[in-house]
Amino acid sequence: MNQSTHPGPANLAPAGFSPGPTATPEIRSRLERSRAATRNCKLMIIDDEDLVISVVRRFLQSEGFVNFQTLNDSVKAVEMIRQYRPDAVLLDISMPMVSGLEVLDICKCDPALEQIPFIILSASQDKATQKAALELGALDFIPKPVDKTELILRVQNALMLKHHFDTLSNHARGLEQDVEERTRQLERSREQILQCLARAAEYRDNETGRHVVRVGKYCRAIAEQLKLPAQFCKQIELAAQLHDLGKIGIPDSILLSPDRLTPEQFEVMKKHCEIGRAILNPFAAEEIELLRRYQAGQTDLPASLRAPMLSLAARIAQTHHEKFDGTGYPLGLKGEQIPIEGRITAVADVYDALCSSRPYKEGFAVEKSLEIILADRGKRFDPVVLDAFFEKISKIENIRKSLQDEI
Repeated sequence: MNQSTHPGPANLAPAGFSPGPTATPEIRSRLERSRAATRNCKLMIIDDEDLVISVVRRFLQSEGFVNFQTLNDSVKAVEMIRQYRPDAVLLDISMPMVSGLEVLDICKCDPALEQIPFIILSASQDKATQKAALELGALDFIPKPVDKTELILRVQNALMLKHHFDTLSNHARGLEQDVEERTRQLERSREQILQCLARAAEYRDNETGRHVVRVGKYCRAIAEQLKLPAQFCKQIELAAQLHDLGKIGIPDSILLSPDRLTPEQFEVMKKHCEIGRAILNPFAAEEIELLRRYQAGQTDLPASLRAPMLSLAARIAQTHHEKFDGTGYPLGLKGEQIPIEGRITAVADVYDALCSSRPYKEGFAVEKSLEIILADRGKRFDPVVLDAFFEKISKIENIRKSLQDEI
C-alpha cells in the first residue's frame, strides 16, 4: 500500500498548502478567506524557556501572524490572559511556581475565558498528563521540539475554530437582540391598545381621557413607595387605567345622568365592576375549548400563557370600589382580602375624582381633597397604602398638574 496515503507528523501538508484537486472553487475560496481571517488574531505564547518562545514566534511570523503576547512567568499568566484576551494560547505544561495545568484549570473555570482554545506545548509523553490537560479543556497537543509545519497547521485549525465560534456567538447575540426588540415593540403595541381601550371607556363617561392616565401614574408612584416589585409597579400603571372599563356596559340614561342617582340606578352602576372583570378576565374553560376546536391541531391554552396584565386589570376593575372596613362593593371584601392593586387604585381613583372638575361639578382644592381622604383612613382606605400615598403626594401632584384635563 502506498505510504503517502497514511500521512503522519513527518509528511503533513506544508503551511499554506492548497486544497486537493477535488475541492471546488467555492471550498478553496472559503478556506483561503478563513485562513486570511486568522492572520490578525491575537496569539499568546506562555513558556518558561525564552528559546522556545522565540522559535515558536519565528515559525508563526513566517506564516504571516503578527499579533503576539509572550510571557515566561507563569505566575502572571492568568492575569495576562484576562487582560490580553487572546484568540489562542500556546501553553507549556512544565513550569515552575504555577504549572500549565493550573493555568488551564483556572481559565476554563472563568466564563469570560473558557472559549479560548489552548494548545499545549510539552516535551512530556506522559499519557496521564495529556489526559489531564484534555479533561481540563485543552484543544490540542504539540510535542517539543516543535515542528514548524505541525505548529502552523494546528494553530490555524484552532484559530479557525475560534473564528467560527465567535461568528456563531455574534449571530446568536444578534438574534437575541432582534427578539428583544420585537418583544419591546409588541409590548408597546399592547400598551397602546390597552390605553386606547381605557380612554374609550373614560370618554364615554366624563368626556376626559386623562383621568385614567393620571390614576395609572398615581398607582405606580404608590406601589413604588410600598417597595413592590419593579415589574408590578410598571404593570399597575397600565392595568389601573382600565379600572372603569366596565362602564361601557352601563346604560347612557344612568351613566350620563346629570342628577344624583336613585338607589335603583346606583345598583345598576355598581355592576360596572363585574362587567369590567368579565371583559378583562382571561379565557374561561369553555372559551379555551372553543378556541382549541377552532384552531384544529392546537393544544389548550396553557395558564402560563394567559396575559398577566389582563388578570391584574381584571382584579382592579372588580375591587377598586371595595372598602377596607368591608362596606364596599361588589363583594364586600375587607382588609387584606382586597388585593393590594385594588387598595392602591381605590386611593388613586378617589383622589383624582375629588380634585378634578367636571361639567357638572367643580374640583376640590388639594388641601380639601387630602382632608376628605384622610378622614377615611382605616375605613375606606388601607392605612398602609394611604401613608404611602401621602409620602408620594408631591410627585402625585406634579403628575396631576402636568396632565390636567381640558374642559
